[in-house]
This record gives sequence, C-alpha cells and structure tokens, in this order.
Amino acid sequence: MNTALRKLLSWLRSTWWRARASERADTVIVPPAPPPVIALPSPLLACATVVIPALNEAARVADVVRHALADPATAEVIVIDDSSIDDTARLARQAGAEVITSTMLGKGASMRDGVGVARCDLIVYLDGDLAGLRPNIVTDLCRPLVRGEADFVKARFGRVGGRVTELTAKPMLKVFFPEIAHFAQPLGGLIAVRASLLKALSFENGYGVDIGLLIDAHRTGARLAEVDIGSLENDSQPLLDLTAMANEVSRVIYTRARAAGRLHMEQIVAMYETQRQATATLDYILSRRRGRTRVILLDMDGTITPERYVVELARATGHEAALAKLLDRDDDAATRSERIAALFKFVHQQQFERVAHALPVRPGVIACVNRLRRSGFMVGLVSDSYFVAAEILRRRIFADFALAHTMQFDAEVCSGVLRLNPAFLARDGDSGPPICKSHVIRRLREDLTEPQVVECWAVGDNVNDLGMLRAADRAFVIDPKSPLLTQVPGVTTVASFDELCSLVPESTAAA
Repeated sequence: MNTALRKLLSWLRSTWWRARASERADTVIVPPAPPPVIALPSPLLACATVVIPALNEAARVADVVRHALADPATAEVIVIDDSSIDDTARLARQAGAEVITSTMLGKGASMRDGVGVARCDLIVYLDGDLAGLRPNIVTDLCRPLVRGEADFVKARFGRVGGRVTELTAKPMLKVFFPEIAHFAQPLGGLIAVRASLLKALSFENGYGVDIGLLIDAHRTGARLAEVDIGSLENDSQPLLDLTAMANEVSRVIYTRARAAGRLHMEQIVAMYETQRQATATLDYILSRRRGRTRVILLDMDGTITPERYVVELARATGHEAALAKLLDRDDDAATRSERIAALFKFVHQQQFERVAHALPVRPGVIACVNRLRRSGFMVGLVSDSYFVAAEILRRRIFADFALAHTMQFDAEVCSGVLRLNPAFLARDGDSGPPICKSHVIRRLREDLTEPQVVECWAVGDNVNDLGMLRAADRAFVIDPKSPLLTQVPGVTTVASFDELCSLVPESTAAA
C-alpha cells in the first residue's frame, strides 16, 4: 500500500469527534481540524466500508454488491438485512457481501447497525434497489473525504428529485435551513461520511433518516459536499408510500427546525407558499414526464382564452387605466412585467383565482387536449402571466402542467413582487431574447432523463410567441394578432381547436 495512503488511513481511524451533540438546541459541535491534504493515487485504494440496508431486495441487491466490490475504494461490503422474506440475504452473501440481520425493522436502525460493525472510518451507504450505476461511484463519493475537503458527502444524480423531494423537502429546506437548500437530492440514500461523525448523529427510523442526517451534520458544523454520479435507477414508491414519506420528511424537518429555534408561524406560512411555487418549476414538471417523449406547449392568453388574463384582472380590481398606460410603454419585458405586477399589490389571492375561473376558454380546447394526451403528448400551458391563474386554467382544460411567472403572496395577500420563471430565461450561450418561451423548449430538449423528449409542438397567437413557434418542431397559430406569425416558415394557421385536433395523430407511433 502507498506509504502516504497508509499514513492517512491511520490518521482517519484514530480521529474522533471530541465534542458531542448537547441537548441544548443552540449548541454547535466543533469538529477537529481537517487532516492534511496528501497526494493520493487515483483511483483510491480500499478505504471504505459499503453499507447496504436492505428489505426484500432480491431483484437487485446482488448486482449492487458486485458493483460495490468492483470499486477499488471498497474494502468491504456489509448488507444489513431487515429480516427479508425473499432471497435478499442469500443472494447478497453469494455476491460477496457480509450479511448481518438488523437489530430492528427500519432503514435508520440498519444504517446505525452498519456503523457499529464497519471496519473502516469511511462509510458509504448504497440502496439495495439501484440499477444503472456507473463505475467507481464509491471512489467518487469518498474522494472529498480522503482529500480532507469534506466530512459528509451526498450523491447528486439525474436532473431532478421525485415528488416528495420537489414539493416537500426542498420548499421546507428553503424556509427553515436555506444553507443546505441547494442539495439536489436531500432525500437520497447515497452518502459517504466518516464513521466518527455518524456516531455523533441521530438516526431516524423511517423515511426521514437521510434528510435528518444531512441537517444534523450541517448543525454540527461538519463540512458538506455534493458529488455528481450521473444517472441511476431505483424502484418508484407507490402513491400511499409517497404520502407516508412526505409526512415523515415533514416531521423530521419540523423537529430539527424547532431544535434550532427556527420554527415560527411566519415561517410555516412562508413554507406553504414556497411549496405552491415549487409546482411552477420545470424541474417538478420533468419529474412527472413519466417516459413521454412528445410535448406540446399551448399559449394561454389569446390562444386558450380569447381575452388576456391580466386585462381582466385589472378590470376586476379597478386598475384598468393604469394597466393600459403600462402596456403602451417600451420597457424591456422584465421591467414591464414587474411594474404591472406592482399594480396588484394588496389584492387578495382569491380575487386572482376568481378571475381565472371566470375567464372563458375557446371552444374545442378540452377535446383537443384530451386527444393530445391520449396520443401520448404531455400537454403544457405556458403564459407570460401569473402561475396562480395558469394553474387554474391548466386544470380547467385538463392539461398536464402549467408554466408561468409566480406572484408572491404573503398570508394570501399579493405583495406585488413577481418572480420570473427560470424556464423562460436565457442561459449563457442561448440565442434569442433574455425572456422567451423558446427557452422552455430548449430546457425540455436538454433533459437527459431516458427516454428523452424527441418532439415539441407549440400553439400561439401573438408576437410574444414567435420565439416558441420558431423553436418548435411543429407550430400552429390560432386567431393570429400579427401578420408576422403567418410569415414564419413551417407555421400552420388553424381556424379552431377542432381543426388542430384533426391534425393530432391517433398515437405517438404515427406521429
């Protein structure tokens, strides 16, 4: 073994967290000084214990064990079996793992048991149902620990998390623990951490164990890191399990927030508003694509609805004259949108919703959306207006998602603050205007989740839809407000949604 590596491993085994968590909420554990950074060979030599908590994972556990053992950083693999009734224990043992029965049912107990029997101070947790793992994941996760750059490492995989991650965990972290809200998969079970740190942390028994460890490690003052391991597959949870998961994750975050002195009514209200806004993000929408490879974007104002929502809202709230002056200005799109949003400061959220419910939709829209969805399309409503309205119109026409800018509400009263949806914003290297619906199509095509999006359609009516129409594979206009729309090559003018419906293929195989 390399002399430098041997010295470092000796240091790791002898290191111990001197301070332990106090029962007082404001106590912070101060970790010892980091080890010296020593030049190491690449890949890392055997330095980590891989712990795999497992319950009835016969379908994949052997593959996960073999994958871990093939990694040069793996010194041993220990499967903590939750008294499985299938062949999990036998198959894991045959694949080369040491198998130990857990002391009690629950992932948290199994993870804690793994710390007690591990022979290395670096512990890597893997799930027993993983597939699609790229080589040397154990090495990748351990590298920041061995280099002395971090004490706790989470894996980042894929583009987005699941529904509980996007709608529960991330919004709550943004409110209660914004310092760690940037982690892509805070609920992910792929972790590399020092055993000495783990012995100072609490292990929840249920679904909240991983988020609890992340928060607790942060509160000790440990150095946290995130490593991109590409994409992977694991078994999806049934809907009832997702409900239980969301409840457990919420409980754990609330408990930690209270212990940190951060649990106040104002924050809870803010958390619910953040959760509402999370459904307006493209990340959340992509997590619900479910293998669909064709997407159609329907403009809202003037296309789905003959009238513009913001005009009707201004009429209902007495701001019609002020809005007319702003619509005639030559401001850039962002400035104009912000000034229009400020008009509705102090308007109650229910007024926004009433106008959206009352807004008429064009004949044939619902039947066309239904035909598109049966043909395999993911149908989205896009709008330069406000998500609070677009989401209602989306549900009225039975579309799959809505994308729009979010109006901020405090205690259900409009603050007048508008947050531009990042899906509409240009990134470095993007062509087109800074704010444009064409960027939504670009983001859809950039999603690497298999199977990838192969075709995007778009329907619009006005010049603010031009970029989206040009970017689409097939583009349509209904009741065009400018001759520019009919002059775009490849754009088809349709008289109604009934006509558009007749152009939708019977199935995606025919598209």
